[in-house]
Amino acid sequence: MPALNRRWLLAKRPSGESVGEANFRRVDTPIPSPKPGQMLVRNLWLSLDPSQVFFMTDRPKDGGIPLGGVMQALAVGEVVESRLPGYRPGDVVHGLLGWEDFTLTDGVATTNVQLAKVPRGTPPSLALGALGFTGMAAYFGIVDVGKPASGETFVVSAAAGGVGSVAGQIARILGLHVIGVAGGRRKCDWLVDEAGFDGAIDYLVEDVGSRLSALCPDGIDIFFDNVGGPVLDEALARLRMHGRVVLCGTTSRYLKIPRPPGPARYGALINVRGRMEGFFASDYADRFPEARKALAGWIRSGQLKPKEDVMNGLENAPKALARLFTGANLGKQMLKIADSSTGP
Repeated sequence: MPALNRRWLLAKRPSGESVGEANFRRVDTPIPSPKPGQMLVRNLWLSLDPSQVFFMTDRPKDGGIPLGGVMQALAVGEVVESRLPGYRPGDVVHGLLGWEDFTLTDGVATTNVQLAKVPRGTPPSLALGALGFTGMAAYFGIVDVGKPASGETFVVSAAAGGVGSVAGQIARILGLHVIGVAGGRRKCDWLVDEAGFDGAIDYLVEDVGSRLSALCPDGIDIFFDNVGGPVLDEALARLRMHGRVVLCGTTSRYLKIPRPPGPARYGALINVRGRMEGFFASDYADRFPEARKALAGWIRSGQLKPKEDVMNGLENAPKALARLFTGANLGKQMLKIADSSTGP
């Protein structure tokens, strides 16, 4: 076991269109001991998500971390010492933990993410990715918000990211015609050749509007939006009658100060009697077992191929987060810190 607890503290709030090491400061401190009602968790894997920039703001409603506070992320960790009823050493847990080797927690959710045990035998990376909040967002965003029907046309932005890559594959499994929008030939090739999408648009070199018209000649039934901005406008302009827009994220706006204007073509929703709806995966917490059962079945059958982009070492946490805003990641961005003492 390490002699010290390495920790990444928030040193500076975002002030431009990127995040990186300049926003954080690393310190090494003694490993803490749990008090009654607490447990000590050794963090094994961190999830890196664009929405983590909201932790870096000073807005309390977004869960803002004070300057000098430990950066937070969804993580999988192993209990090493427990004075909290219901948990014992060796238990693997999933929830909001710190960018650090060890986190003290009382197991009570400070956000809408409740700490929970990871089912035995579940690989930590899947617990963070396709069987974690990433998979929950993709599943419920499609099934409950999108309400798909076989044969419909489905378009997803940030299609080679964590949520988008799972969402598009779920849509394909459910019998939809799937088009992904992503940045770079490597990502677009993976979407078609590996993930089974019917087509992909490289927004870096292609005109998204004209390509959407070519690939979706009869219009779009469901647009699963992870980025907002101009891509959302192009999709709105091509919605079919009773089309649905699923609002999962707006990553193109997260680091823009001041915030850019909203969609210009939202009036299209009136013409097609369309619907635009946002959601949080946590809205469906009581139905997570349903989603995990379906997702795990598709993974076992080979219909769903989770794509994971893994960096190693806690020292690389700021670099891993930065990758999300430069488009470097292909699939779910994660950081591996340590191995479990008991195996998966």
